[in-house]
Amino acid sequence: MSRPSPGPVSRRLAHRAARVLVGGVDSPVRSFRAVGGTPVFFARGRGAYLFDVDGRRYLDLVGSWGANLLGNAPPDVVRAVRKTALRGLTFGAPSPLEHELAERIRRAAPELERLRFVSSGTEAVMSAVRLARGFTGRPKVVKFAGGYHGHSDGLLARAGSGLATASLPDSAGVPPTIVGETVVLSYNDPEALADLFGRHGRSIAAVVVEPVGGNMGVVPPRPGFLEAVSSLAHRSGSLVIADEVITGFRLRNGTVHDSLGLTADLVTLGKVVGGGMPVGAYGGRREVMELVAPLGPVYQAGTLSGHPLAMAAGLATLDRLSPAVYRALERSSSDLEERLVRSAEEEGVDPFTVERVGSMLGVFFAPGPIRDDRDAGRTDRAQYARFFHAALDRGVYLPPSALETTFVSAAIRPEDLERAQGALRSGLRAARRRGARR
Repeated sequence: MSRPSPGPVSRRLAHRAARVLVGGVDSPVRSFRAVGGTPVFFARGRGAYLFDVDGRRYLDLVGSWGANLLGNAPPDVVRAVRKTALRGLTFGAPSPLEHELAERIRRAAPELERLRFVSSGTEAVMSAVRLARGFTGRPKVVKFAGGYHGHSDGLLARAGSGLATASLPDSAGVPPTIVGETVVLSYNDPEALADLFGRHGRSIAAVVVEPVGGNMGVVPPRPGFLEAVSSLAHRSGSLVIADEVITGFRLRNGTVHDSLGLTADLVTLGKVVGGGMPVGAYGGRREVMELVAPLGPVYQAGTLSGHPLAMAAGLATLDRLSPAVYRALERSSSDLEERLVRSAEEEGVDPFTVERVGSMLGVFFAPGPIRDDRDAGRTDRAQYARFFHAALDRGVYLPPSALETTFVSAAIRPEDLERAQGALRSGLRAARRRGARR
């Protein structure tokens, strides 16, 4: 039964929050500006579900933007955090949990010979880029359009009108001179990358790339693309930074870039390795990482880096990541994909495309396949907004933006998706109709 969301308590809280927080939120996508309407305020989560301040339950297909691989409030993780908190919240000094989590990560991803923990994915990528420049002595960094690598100034760049050397700021407050050393190319376009390296290879410090595009919906790498990134970069003496903040430990127990053809010198992690707590990490080849202070001249520091609660949550999460967990994730994700595609066909929604890699799904009201940010950008945002709100009203919480990734957690069972089927189908039926939902 339809129950227009949000409820009255969420509406009151949204009004109150707007009087003290910028836009009423602490991260723009939470504001619902991309889909219209007022955001839902959540009071708690358990397993596959979120519960809002009005007492309504929602199947969670956001998972704190991919961080909650095991679902909401996994008991083992909660116990580990509670036990650690009783011993002290933060020390600003080394604690055993830091190297214990680093050892656990390295067992699953041995290419990370040395690691450094930070407090966010943004900080991890920013630090990896600084390190790449320090190691190579070169200024330029290559990224791909549609890839979001955090909100540090140098990576908030979009492509200019010419080849790469005319990148433009993607945010007010970012000087053109800062992004002038950032080169933006199209994802899945090895020819453009080869042309760039032919012109400017000796000035490129690093290429930073998501092994699977996860910030323009889900965009899988085309065969040969990641191999080309590795070979072109390394032939020119440039480093490769694999941004696995989203994919690391989500698609398998460890990193995924090497299985997709990418040979990386540095890797950035976040989300899953913090088990729902704020965390980031960067690591890689020992000879590169040991340029970081205190061993080398590349400075990076953080008062709350290696925070005990994040380390405890990360250890408890990674200890749960058995092969059975990933098999269950694949079954549930495949089930969700099939339900969406079948319902769209039955409701006459066309064009409609689902791109899926493991437990990451991109939902596009656009023709497929989706190969880059231009294909993704053709999605009908108004249709997605209607889809989102109709599903929300019936108890399914999807990403409140058309170009975000839908995440499946290990807490989702077949019966949860069966119960959600009506909501998804109603959402697609609403998407087909013209006229704004809100």
